[in-house]
This record gives sequence, structure tokens and C-alpha cells, in this order.
Amino acid sequence: MSGSPPPNGGFVRRVGLFQATTINMSQMCGIGPFVTIPLMVAAFGGPQAVIGFIAGAILALADGLVWAELGAAMPGSGGSYVYLRQAFQYRTGRLMPFLFVWTAMLFIPLIMSTGVVGFVQYLGYLAPGLGQTSGDLIGLGMIALVILMLWRGIEHIARLTAVMWGVMITSVLLVILAAASDFSAHLAFTYPAHAFDLGGNHFWIGFAGGLTIGIYDYLGYNTTAYMGAEIKDPGRVLPRSIIFSILGIMAIYLLLQIGTLGVIDWHRMTHANDIASTSVASAVLEETWGKGAADTVTVLILITAFASVFTGLLGGSRVPYDAARERVFFRPYAKLHPRHRFPMLGLATMGVITAAGFLIGRHTDLATLIQLLTTVMVIVQALAQIVALTVLRKRQPALRRPYRMWLYPIPSVIAFVGWCVIYGYADKNSPGRHPIEWSLAWLALGCVAFVLWARFEKVWPFGPKEISEEYLVPAEPDVSPADA
Repeated sequence: MSGSPPPNGGFVRRVGLFQATTINMSQMCGIGPFVTIPLMVAAFGGPQAVIGFIAGAILALADGLVWAELGAAMPGSGGSYVYLRQAFQYRTGRLMPFLFVWTAMLFIPLIMSTGVVGFVQYLGYLAPGLGQTSGDLIGLGMIALVILMLWRGIEHIARLTAVMWGVMITSVLLVILAAASDFSAHLAFTYPAHAFDLGGNHFWIGFAGGLTIGIYDYLGYNTTAYMGAEIKDPGRVLPRSIIFSILGIMAIYLLLQIGTLGVIDWHRMTHANDIASTSVASAVLEETWGKGAADTVTVLILITAFASVFTGLLGGSRVPYDAARERVFFRPYAKLHPRHRFPMLGLATMGVITAAGFLIGRHTDLATLIQLLTTVMVIVQALAQIVALTVLRKRQPALRRPYRMWLYPIPSVIAFVGWCVIYGYADKNSPGRHPIEWSLAWLALGCVAFVLWARFEKVWPFGPKEISEEYLVPAEPDVSPADA
């Protein structure tokens, strides 16, 4: 059919709108808000921390519209890899898609490692005597179980993800209902002096830190874009799954944040020895409905955390596959499982890096780990992809776009500025950790790896540029009445 996308390399389109939205929402919510509400409060220094979730939602929606247009137009497996390959091939060959895959192989599993850290953190509420070694072993065992469950066909995984989504919705709704049953407006809306002093540097450093935590909590709205080759009717389903999941999670987060602040004094969330600083949702349930209800909901939260890691590795493991198949990454990553048709090496590699990130996160603080993984992804994925949308509008005006960004280019500008704020304030929010320097070092190492790889593959700059515009709609041939 004219305008149909290129062959998807063996994937089967079996994931519909509901399943796609649940995959995104399960990855977005997960353990994130349950462990970051205290971090957000600490960043802002009071219940005005709700600003962070609002700012994160605005950035996620603006950036999500970038993903929606690109994903609908180029529904291949790999997400950003596909978009960067198409946009930047004219000047720098395969450099940008290679660097994206290089960074994604680090930041995606690091995001998953924070979910495992949160899992063990909440498990500590049910088992207060859980030691460091026991927690480490449980976290590693959870990662192994996720990999084992993903070692199967996508049709089984899609059904399982829908069940996990139901558990996630149940857990957050129970926390919200519990908070509403004993809500104190005085606790939720009494702010410390100078909380909104916009003239002080303290507010803006807190805002940048809160924006970083907020966007971390929304990460996952693009999971289905990584699975574009497995989505039914991607021109319609991909944009809707992204937008619906962001709006749904935004409503959940605001109710969760405000409700929690209306039950637990925000000062408790900043004290390391208080259960509210590590398991705030459990503290809410214990305060309102008692210890039994708190234990039950904690179990649901653990399942939710498991689901977020599960869906994250599901989508993330697809990233290196298309790149390798197109000779833009190491060739062994192009191999699919002979029976279940999933990328084996990508899944295994990200599983190992998730385990390593989990162990690192257990011996640092979660806020620093979030700061590090966020800075790694900003330059090559977030900023470059926003630029890619504009480049493609100019370079490939004939590209079929089932969805076009609303109010273009305003969302692109908002997203670009938001990501720059996160990156620019990273060192100020992580004193002594130097996340900007680490991200630049990883990028520089990726450039070295690209030069070595390009020389081996004999591609630009050691060979000709290979321009491929396979998503363009072919021009209809002229047909004369006589030919007809």
C-alpha cells in the first residue's frame, strides 16, 4: 500500500490503544511518586512542592507532543534512534543515532534501577529488619525474575501488562482515597515563609531540582514509541497512547501529592529516620486506615514497582535492535529470539546494567541517581530529538504525518527550555557529584566508540553518507488517459 512503513524486521503488530496506554502508564507511575514525594518536598522546602509535579507535567506534555508527531510518522522499533537517524543523516551520517543508542543503553536501565531501589525501600516497611545484604539480594532476584518473564512472546506480555496496570491503578487510588478520608487543608496548604520568593536563588534551585524529579516521575510516556513496530494502527494509537497516559498520570500525581501533604506533616518527610521519608504512601495508610491496610497497600505498591521495571525493560530492550539491524550499532543486537521474536541481547544487556545501577543506587541517595540519569539523556535524546522534529519538517516535508504537533512550535520551545533548565542546574542540585561532567564524559566516550565503529564499518566519516528516506510517501506516477 502506498505510504506504508518499511518492513518491521519480524515484529508483529498486536498492541492496541488500551494496552499501549497501560504500558505507558505502568512505566510512568510505578514506584516513582511513592518514593519521590519526600524528595520533592525536600527540594522545595515545604508543601509548595506540588509545583514540581505541575511543572513536570507541562514539560512531559510538551515533550510528549514531539514524540507523538515523530512516532506517528515513523513507527519503527527503537523510538529516538529512528527519528535521529532520519533527521541528522544529511550532515553527520550515523553519528546521532549511534550516540542515542549509546546513551540509551545506560540511562534506560538506570531508570529501571531506581524502580528496584524503590521496591526494596518499600519492602523495608513490611520487613523492618531487612538488612543491606538481604535487600541487595532481593533486588537482584527481582531483576532476574523480570528478565525471565520477558523471555517470551509480546502477545502474552501485553495481556500481563494490562493486569499489572490494574494493580497500579488500584494502589494509587487506595492511597488517594485514604488521604481524602482524613485530609487536612491546614497541613496541605500552609506554606513556610518566603516559599514563593521568586527573587531568591533558593527558589529557582529548588524549582530546577523539583522539575528534575517531576519529569523523572513522568518518564515512560514514550515507552510505546520504542515499540512502534509492534503497535496496531500506529498513526492513530501512538499519539493517543502518549497523550492519554500523560493526562491520566498528571491527574493521579496531583491528587496523590496534595492528598499525602494533607495527612503527613511535610517536616516528617525530610527526616531520614521517619518512615514517611522512605515509605510515605505506607505512612499515609497507617495514619488513616491502620497498619493492616498499610501492609496491604504496600504489597500493591511493590507489584506496581515490579510492573514499572517490567514495562521499562520491555520497551527499552527494543532500542538497540533496529539500530543494529540498520548497521548503526553493534551487529549482535540485531538478532531476535527464533521463536518468540524479541531482541535477546538488548534485553540481557539492559538487565545486567539495571542490576549494576541498582547496586550503585543502594549505596548512594536516590536523588543523586535521578540527577545523574537525567543529565545523561538530555543532550542526545531530549534536546536533539526536539531539533530533529524541526529538521524533518524542513528536510522531509512530504513525510506522512498522521498527527501534527498542536500549536507548533510552542510545545517544542517549552520542552527545549525545560530540558535546558534541568541540565543547567544539575551540578547545583548535586553538589560534589558533578552530573554534568559525567554526562559529557559518557558522550565523549560514545564519540570515540563511534569513530572506532565507523572505521570498522567503513561509513561516514570513513565512507560515503548513506541517505535513506524510507518513510517518505512515494510520489504517485503520472498516468495518462491512454495508459488508463
